[in-house]
Amino acid sequence: MTAADRAARTEDADALCGKAFAGAGGPDSGVAMVAVGGYGRGELAPYSDLDLVLVSDAGVDVGPLAEQVWYPIWDSGARLDHAVRTLPEMLDAAAGDIRVATGLLDVRHVAGDVGVALRLRTTVLAQWRRQARERLPELRSIVAARHRVVGELAHAAVPDIKEGAGGLRDASVLKALTATWLVDVPAADLERCRLALLDVRDQLHAVAGRATDRIAPEHWEPLAASLGYDGERDAQRHVRELGRRLWHLNRLAWRRVDDALRRSPAARPRRPELQPLGPGVARSGGEVVLDRGARPDRDPVLLLRAAAEAATRDLVLAPPTAARLVREGAVLPEPWPAEARHQFVRLLAAGPGLLPVWETLEETGALDLVLPEWERIRLLPHASAIHRFTVDRHVVETCIEAAGLIRGVSRPDVLAVAALLHDIGKGGLTEHSQAGAPIAREVAARMGFEAASIDLIELLVRHHLLLASVATTRDPDDPATIEAITEHIETPEALALLTALTEADAKATSSKAWSSWRAGLVHDLSRRAAAALTNGEVPPPIGSDDLTVPTPAAGEVSVRVEPVPDGSRVWIVAEDRVGLLAQVAAAFALRRVPVHAARAWSQGDTAVSVWDVAEQALDARALRDQIATIATGRVDPALRLAPRPVADGELAPTVVIRPEASDQSTVIEVRAADRLGVLHLVCGALADLDITVRSAHVSTLGPQAVDVFYVQEAHAGALSETRAADAAHAIRDRVSPEDGSGTVRR
Repeated sequence: MTAADRAARTEDADALCGKAFAGAGGPDSGVAMVAVGGYGRGELAPYSDLDLVLVSDAGVDVGPLAEQVWYPIWDSGARLDHAVRTLPEMLDAAAGDIRVATGLLDVRHVAGDVGVALRLRTTVLAQWRRQARERLPELRSIVAARHRVVGELAHAAVPDIKEGAGGLRDASVLKALTATWLVDVPAADLERCRLALLDVRDQLHAVAGRATDRIAPEHWEPLAASLGYDGERDAQRHVRELGRRLWHLNRLAWRRVDDALRRSPAARPRRPELQPLGPGVARSGGEVVLDRGARPDRDPVLLLRAAAEAATRDLVLAPPTAARLVREGAVLPEPWPAEARHQFVRLLAAGPGLLPVWETLEETGALDLVLPEWERIRLLPHASAIHRFTVDRHVVETCIEAAGLIRGVSRPDVLAVAALLHDIGKGGLTEHSQAGAPIAREVAARMGFEAASIDLIELLVRHHLLLASVATTRDPDDPATIEAITEHIETPEALALLTALTEADAKATSSKAWSSWRAGLVHDLSRRAAAALTNGEVPPPIGSDDLTVPTPAAGEVSVRVEPVPDGSRVWIVAEDRVGLLAQVAAAFALRRVPVHAARAWSQGDTAVSVWDVAEQALDARALRDQIATIATGRVDPALRLAPRPVADGELAPTVVIRPEASDQSTVIEVRAADRLGVLHLVCGALADLDITVRSAHVSTLGPQAVDVFYVQEAHAGALSETRAADAAHAIRDRVSPEDGSGTVRR
């Protein structure tokens, strides 16, 4: 489907609407049928609505006409969005609602009095230009709010090609900005991207069989075929590159709107003043450009210097300047000189100012000269649904988050470069942290870091998942837990850097990846590992002795609920017994309370568990009563929490024995799709085998739950190999019993 197909659909719609207007006795003067929105622009997709307005001169009664003109259009099966307004009413609506004003910039005559349609269009356009300075701030606020809600077309996990930042809606906004005559936008570039996105939308409607602007995961494969690409990765790159380019044009246009609004309307244009910022680099208005005496062919650091100045000062790196430096700039020697490395670190540590400058480097090809390895992850979708962004954008966001943590580490330069390179190994078949480590080493050497720093950067990239993984899936009281960190991270300096990188990485992933629970686990593990590295003594975990819930009498359960930023934290204390954890998990599931994370452990004859749940107004008494009804057999959770087969598209559960995780217990790791009742099923399977859960560590991240259980025989220690295998198979069968899906590994 191409522009010719859209033109044909528009012609057919015009013929249908014109015939309906004539058949209803529409007059030749005083009344016009006009198209607005996508129909007004002649951009009808296969399932688009027809947006029509009957516009009349003041005093002309179109009531009888309106009652008759819409029915033939409805009867044809077309989707119709219609209105009836007088010309003064249309102008008043445009003056009062900026959405109406921008929509009417594309008004087009369909039938009736051409003069009415022409007066509407010219008057709205003149009004728009006259009031632009007053109205553009409101438009920018609306656009920014939409971007916050929908995200970016180029980097969102499920991109929206219309409403996303860099989508078709923004293309229309850019045309509206150009119509003000305050700013200019590269028309050819804008039109190229807009038409290509329209082609994508046409094909998306065809493969989805309905009107939609969101490209769901299941759409990519048929969409790739219809667009003529060999695989969905190429199709994703095509669509996301269009969105990235439009978003880049959008960002630059709004920066220039700000500059135009700051200038007095009466001010006469004058030659821009250059404010020197560094050798060869100057500021012109809100942009960083080259100074008049700059010699790009003699200064290989000029590109990085200009980029660093723009990012640290939150200015625009002028695209023509970056493009010129790509064409004429001297090649950086290898290894880089110290100033090049310094400027690059300044760029990475600039905070929020990094993002627009990095986009300019990408759009102009400058990034290929500085970091050719970037091509590995450019616009690469994440495999995990927990990620908000594509891999490349996630990396930039990690650098931005790391910039806020550099004061807490001794080597900010190492942290900044490790943040940039931590996911550089993604996209291949090898585990990405292992694949990325040698790449990071090569890049760091090219940048001119000394040997010790190169080793440190490689170490951080190789083990950037270590802290989060161990903190959320291992028993903090088990000696093997601290050893899992210190056998790889051997100095307090490296540990501090890894802790900062872990936090930045998680924050850049999503809010769920750095909840208060996860943050507490990671920082406490880092604190204890640091003590082990410094003086060889491991302090107890924070909170392990904090039992402010009174120990209950035999057979009773104490419950305390306290609010946390993302829900509630629930402390449960009871006499330790086999099956208790399964009963508590069932109580949460029966009350339909999602569990984000949990930790359970034994203290003598007392069982303690702490649960982070999504519900904010949890009733402690009701939860305690629910646990009691399950414990006494008055409620059988098996009747309402029956296991089910693995759904289509859902990851099959895996059950893994982790012999390296503890010398004192058998450690069983269960990964399954997150749904109510899974934790109860797992704990119930263990209880049926008379296996004691010494501690449990439950973590939910996106659609997957990772539950780790330190188990022992009821009156002995770790399980035998046979018993461990029996437990693993029992758990697998309990979680997905009907279809036998899932795997068990040792």
